[in-house]
Amino acid sequence: MNPIVASIADTPLFVGMSGLELNAVSAFLEPRRYRKGAVICRRGDPGTEMFIVRAGRVASMAVDRDGNERQLYEFGPGRFFGEMSIIENEPRSATCVVLEETELLVLEGLDFYRLVWEHPMIGSRMLASMARVMAGWLDEASGFLHDLVRWGETARKRAITDELSGLFNRRFIEESARARFSRGSGEAPVCSALMLDLDRFHALNERYGTKAGDSIISKAGTAYGRLVRDGDFAARLAGDEFAFFMPDAGPEEAVAAAERIRAETEALVIDLESGPGGKLDRVRLSASIGVASSPTDAADPDALFAAADKALFKAKEGGRNRVARLAGPSP
Repeated sequence: MNPIVASIADTPLFVGMSGLELNAVSAFLEPRRYRKGAVICRRGDPGTEMFIVRAGRVASMAVDRDGNERQLYEFGPGRFFGEMSIIENEPRSATCVVLEETELLVLEGLDFYRLVWEHPMIGSRMLASMARVMAGWLDEASGFLHDLVRWGETARKRAITDELSGLFNRRFIEESARARFSRGSGEAPVCSALMLDLDRFHALNERYGTKAGDSIISKAGTAYGRLVRDGDFAARLAGDEFAFFMPDAGPEEAVAAAERIRAETEALVIDLESGPGGKLDRVRLSASIGVASSPTDAADPDALFAAADKALFKAKEGGRNRVARLAGPSP
């Protein structure tokens, strides 16, 4: 059995999960060792990780009104801490100190949100377990689960999505690409990236105003969200810039997807108010898209998106409303 799975199977956070679910969770957990006296996190630090005690003991310390540091909780094997900082996106509320040699399993905040997003059943069970355990700690069982799920949902959306388009944000798509490359066997994986700009968006924004520009971004984002296949990612980077990551797609498949996205953009029609009288102009959109694939065009995630960006420039130079690849002839 996977040693991490064996050590978390009976912990309150993962109680009731199947072997497959525990294996999925274990892929996101990083073991770390700490010596006695080590400070894991300090009050006021950004809360970007949560911790599960695999072995050892950790104390949660706070300063009382007299300025004295006092122990609030002691976390032994199977206990967890640090979850509220990532759920609420707030600084640490206490300092955590190692009482004896300790091994922790660390879950990054972004991976927590990815678990909730990609494995909703696992995420729901973890949130429910957190609520049960913390309700016991705080003696506030009534209504706590509802609040915790609400906090988790709000924090997750804020951390990984772009509010205007409804798509993922830059951070999430870049982290997803890095995760795909890190899971390889030393060789660059087969995957693809698309970079998209809405054609002449800035001219439309200047003519019709920022409110109209926001409507265009929102409508395009809704369309792109519908087009993305299961397992692929669509994100808004900034302004009218969008990106797509296809973790298992080669060049031909990526180009075909880009053509579908381009055609869908060309089919979008939006009515924009052209003046104080309320007259509406019917505006058709279009997009230029650059495509790059690994390992053909790049061997790491940063280079992959950079290559797709160069291909996007090639599409614009070629007349816009088209798809281009960096290597070989344009589709």
